[in-house]
This record gives sequence, structure tokens and C-alpha cells, in this order.
Amino acid sequence: MTRLSIPTGAGRFEAIAAGPPDGRPVLLLHGFPQTGLVWQRQIAALAAHGYRVVAPDQRGYSPGVRPRRPEDYRIGLLVDDVVAITEQLGWAAFDLVGHDWGGAVAWWTAHAHPARVRTLAVVSTPHPGALATTLRTDQDQRTRSRYMIDWRETPATEKRMLAHDAQELRGFYAGKVPPDSADAYVRHLSQQGALTAALNWYRAGRPDGAIGAIAVPTLYVWSTEDSAFGPAAAQETGRWVDGPYRFETLQGVSHWVPEEAPETLSRLLLEHLRAHGEY
Repeated sequence: MTRLSIPTGAGRFEAIAAGPPDGRPVLLLHGFPQTGLVWQRQIAALAAHGYRVVAPDQRGYSPGVRPRRPEDYRIGLLVDDVVAITEQLGWAAFDLVGHDWGGAVAWWTAHAHPARVRTLAVVSTPHPGALATTLRTDQDQRTRSRYMIDWRETPATEKRMLAHDAQELRGFYAGKVPPDSADAYVRHLSQQGALTAALNWYRAGRPDGAIGAIAVPTLYVWSTEDSAFGPAAAQETGRWVDGPYRFETLQGVSHWVPEEAPETLSRLLLEHLRAHGEY
């Protein structure tokens, strides 16, 4: 794997990359509280099969793109980042994969730019429309999502998460993330302003517009022990995809799918990519 520094109008994004430069391009988007490192096992697996894989540290996580205002983390700007990164890479079309917040960005990007997104794969995060529906109708999902309201506080949330050698932040990984990766995430988010930037994703406010059904071929992977997203939203997601759709449930796996079940996820991604055309 190599490190990239990708210049855009918003700033410079740091990224991990692997695979032949002329391979079919795949962009991987991480979530909270992680970085592009979360995808290292999937990057290796896809690159070994000839794909060109890039996993950027997203807005706020890359030091060169770390605005201070919460409104600078609106979903439309996060989608614009995806477009800017792929344009800078010279990708007219690409396959898109996202986990956690990266999954939300992936859903919105596929909706806004279906001509550019060849296929979509989302891990853990339901379609935003499905999540909105279940937040209205499902008490279980409302309970699971209460943390989002709490994390909008500032600076109390940052201080609490980083206190006592980041005990609370480390607790999120719940023994499911390799210790060296957990240490790397904590070091990264302990940088000046980094955790506030990451939490600004939750503080940015509602999307500017509505999201509809997804037309591109879509894989959605949900795990039964996910503490953030319950079965109602996972099942509802299929109603928001008009294109070819595959829903996979991982039994006994927590929210941290890319690191807890790396071989299974890599296999599913390769099957999904192969099922929908070659580059």
C-alpha cells in the first residue's frame, strides 16, 4: 500500500492506495471514529484481484481539510468531496463503498451522481430514508440513535471522550478492532481539533434536500450485533433501492464489520463487483 495526498478545492486529502493504476477504480469511505486504515484488509484483497483501490481520510480527518464550523460538514459538502477526490484521481466512473458515516455519504453520492457511481456497497448504515422512517416508527431504533443527540454537545463531548487516556473513545471499539488499529485511531483523533471535526459531522444539521431511491447496483451488509442500527432500518433499506439489490446479514458480528469480519466482507465486495461488469 502507498500513501497519497490528493489536492482539491476544499484542501488536501490524505489516503491509502493499492492496486494497478489502470485497474477498475474503487473508493472506500470510512466512518466515525476511524480513518481510511479501517479498510486495510479490503484494500489488500481488492488490489490482489486487480482493482485500483483508494481509501481517503475524509473531511475533518485529513488535517488539510479540517474546517472549524459545524456547517462545513453538511452532507452536500461531503458528497462534493467524493466528486473532487475522484476527479483529481482521473476517475470518470468508480465503484463506491462506505461504512458508518462513510456509508451515509456513499448513499447520498450514489443518489446525486448515479452516472458516476458504477456500483454501491454500504456496510452497517441503512439508507437515510429507511433510517428516517424507522426513527419515526420504531422505538428500538430511536433508542439506538440517542447518542447522536448527546454528541452534538460541545466541548463537553470531546473532553469526555478523550479523558483518562481516551477511555471512552477506546471503549467504542469494544475489543472488536485490533489493538494497534484502535491505538492509531486514538492518536489520530487526539490531534488538535481532530475529534471536534469528526463530531461536527453530527452537528452539521439536516441535509439540504431529500434523498430518493438508489438506481445503481447495490450491496448492503448489516450485522446482527450492530448497536447503532437495528433490524427495522436494515429491512426497510431494500424499499429504497430500485436497482439490482443484495442484502447480506452477518450473524453475531458487531458494528465494526470491516475489521471484525474482514474475510467475509472482502468476499462479498468481490462478488458484488464481479456481478456488475468489468472495467
